[in-house]
Amino acid sequence: MENPLQLVDNTEQHQYEFSIGDPPPRIEYIISKSGLIYLTHTEVPPEMEGQGVASELVLAALRDIDRRGMKLVPMCPYVAAYIRRHPEWKRLVADGFGV
Repeated sequence: MENPLQLVDNTEQHQYEFSIGDPPPRIEYIISKSGLIYLTHTEVPPEMEGQGVASELVLAALRDIDRRGMKLVPMCPYVAAYIRRHPEWKRLVADGFGV
């Protein structure tokens, strides 16, 4: 059986997601022509709130971005707060952008 918290890069919808729930927990993104990934919005269905799903989703997305050698712009307040709490991920933030 597939791990329900396995990250899916849904390129058609421009979002990272976990394949659980409808709608699924997700982080919407935009990839610029210069190759930056802008994480714009994180959303977890109300019935999954408070269970650590959003944190797991951000962590999985950051790992994927790191694996791909990309730099990110954390436009989503939740993603920015996660990076502030886990400063080891600041290395992925594009030059000129803060958290």
